Amino acid sequence: MFGRRKKRGTTADEPVESAVADEVSEDTGGAASDEPRRYSLPPAPRPDGPWDVSEVTDPGEGRVDLGGLYVPGVEGMELRVEVAGDSIVAATVVLRDSAVQLQAFAAPKSEGIWGEVRDEIAAGITKQGGVVDEVEGPLGWELRAQVPVQLPDGTNGVQMVRFVGCDGPRWFLRGVVSGQGAAQPQTAGVLEQVFRECVVVRGDSPMAPRDPIVLKLPNDAQMVPEGVAREQAGEQSRFADGIDPMRRGPEITEVR
Repeated sequence: MFGRRKKRGTTADEPVESAVADEVSEDTGGAASDEPRRYSLPPAPRPDGPWDVSEVTDPGEGRVDLGGLYVPGVEGMELRVEVAGDSIVAATVVLRDSAVQLQAFAAPKSEGIWGEVRDEIAAGITKQGGVVDEVEGPLGWELRAQVPVQLPDGTNGVQMVRFVGCDGPRWFLRGVVSGQGAAQPQTAGVLEQVFRECVVVRGDSPMAPRDPIVLKLPNDAQMVPEGVAREQAGEQSRFADGIDPMRRGPEITEVR
């Protein structure tokens, strides 16, 4: 059931495969019938980020240049860029037993899309039998979901995933938090700061709303085949529940 709670004290609506062990539904229907229809609103102020490239003096300082997105570096992190066809469309920051996947999209100039995107993600997850809760968290309104997955031993299980987002000037940045940072959100402070410190480069080329902003490889990236990277890290050591939420075809890994 899709609930909403206020905390006290590829398209933008598709949960990307690496966010969960199995792809969540691509259904783009509206929210549950008992939920009020959401209207698009102008992007909210972003006093703490994420940033547009026009708002930052030196976006490359302390960040990895991925072309359409500058991702802040954190000691001990592993950065994976993810490929869809011939394009790089997302980056995943892995830090110990947590991860956040980052993906930027084009958006209308005069209105934000995160509200309707949340509805569409929630509808897709609930259609698959998952449970979604809408919560006002440290990064604003987010979805905390329990997504049905198949465990390595073939049995059915549930994976905790958090969907966060931010509307910027002509762009939208989505983050998908998995691992310990989703199961225990209070431990995700560093990953939340990574999200805030991202810099989006939308560019001036015409783009349809929700088109992904294509990324590029960093100049000093080290190419590591997916199987080798997983063997080096240890199949079960990264996530205590045995679920690998980063699985998504070819990857290039940079270890900082």
